[in-house]
Amino acid sequence: MILTTTNSIDGFTIAEYRGIVSGTAVNVQKMKMTFNMQKYYAGVSESISEVKEQALEQLKVNAEKLNANAVVGIQVDIELTATNYVAISVTGTAVSIIKKMN
Repeated sequence: MILTTTNSIDGFTIAEYRGIVSGTAVNVQKMKMTFNMQKYYAGVSESISEVKEQALEQLKVNAEKLNANAVVGIQVDIELTATNYVAISVTGTAVSIIKKMN
């Protein structure tokens, strides 16, 4: 499965648009508050990476349900709540692509 933020994929042609798909994830465990800002920002960064991967995995599963083999035009929305939860939503267009013939 190819995932991209662009609207096309080099070397491929979009054969069919399957529909809009999304994936959402929230970190399960609240990040610990610390007086060390470097540790706090490192924790936020790590949490964002983990939650983003979960959201992208859900996006792929939803695209596969539509018999798509790629998702184009992906947008990622990241929200850090006042209670230190990270919520990430990813949305894109599920498509069927075929390799271009030279």
